[in-house]
Amino acid sequence: MKAMIVNAIGAGFAPAEVQLADPVGREVVVGIKASGLCHTDLTFSRFEMGVPTPMLLGHEISGVVERIGPDVTDLAVGDHVVACLVQYCGSCDKCLTGHIYQCTRPEATLRTAEQDPRISHDGHAVSQVFGLGGFAQQALIHEAQLVKIPAEVPFPQAALLGCGVVTGAGSVINTAATKPGDTVVIIGAGGVGLNAVSGAVVAGAATIIAVDITAEKLALARRCGATHTVDSSKVDPVQAVLDITGAGADAVFDFVGIPAVTEQALAMTAVGGGLYLIGLVDPTVQFPLAPLALIMSQKRIQGINMGSTTPRHDIPMFARLYLEGRFNLDDLVSRTIALDEVEKGYAALESPDVARVVITSF
Repeated sequence: MKAMIVNAIGAGFAPAEVQLADPVGREVVVGIKASGLCHTDLTFSRFEMGVPTPMLLGHEISGVVERIGPDVTDLAVGDHVVACLVQYCGSCDKCLTGHIYQCTRPEATLRTAEQDPRISHDGHAVSQVFGLGGFAQQALIHEAQLVKIPAEVPFPQAALLGCGVVTGAGSVINTAATKPGDTVVIIGAGGVGLNAVSGAVVAGAATIIAVDITAEKLALARRCGATHTVDSSKVDPVQAVLDITGAGADAVFDFVGIPAVTEQALAMTAVGGGLYLIGLVDPTVQFPLAPLALIMSQKRIQGINMGSTTPRHDIPMFARLYLEGRFNLDDLVSRTIALDEVEKGYAALESPDVARVVITSF
């Protein structure tokens, strides 16, 4: 089958003909109908993250079940599904207490070293990053990472549910437990931050402030439900937030991940409020902290992975909200491309009027 693989770190995405194994155990073959481009995949392609090459990336996947392994119980051929990069075993202490996004045995969703690889190229194993591999015509995925959704959800919009939506909206709803009447700030109105705005609307936040450096993305944030927008290229964003809120925000979400922006985010946080770190530009950066200031202000800082999501609960919920017109996904699909245009797609993501690029032609 056709795929776009990374042969060496920093070498970009190259077309290749790869071989997909037959499903065993709880594995499912998905015919991919849409695959979103996420910056996390770009980071893995550019930085050494401990994943051997060649590697197959792409983790925002929607499609149709084509074949199932003998032990699959929850899915059937013909089901419309969304993949999620949360890998969980279902039996460790974290999973058994409902925190599957903190699973201590995520490798349980993968094949062992003694088994034949799921994906191969020229006789060599291809690393299936996050157990998915959506930059291809098909994917072979453990059923724990797949969620059935209503067939009425269009594939491009559905693809965003498994990462951008659950990460953005889940950070607001699940991790920060935003309540009706709360004040929130979303820094970075990109593909994930916009979902945080929609999540804040669903949670009932009274004041939703989107901060970005481009007018186009701030306009998108308003369409998703932001009550206020701040162009940080023109004004001091900290002062602007304080002017709007009076004393800072209950929760501030940093989807950018640049130290200077994170410092501003902490300054926007109200006494007793929370700063939530989600975005990351460079995995090597560090952020200085002053413990006394944190103690005196009673602020908390928390890292969030995948919006603390339980995929089989959250993904169908967001799909229903979308079908009911209560969660904006349509404005997030800015551009659709073909499989061999991944490099062009990532270049397009640099444009201020592009929220998400989705592969729809394979």
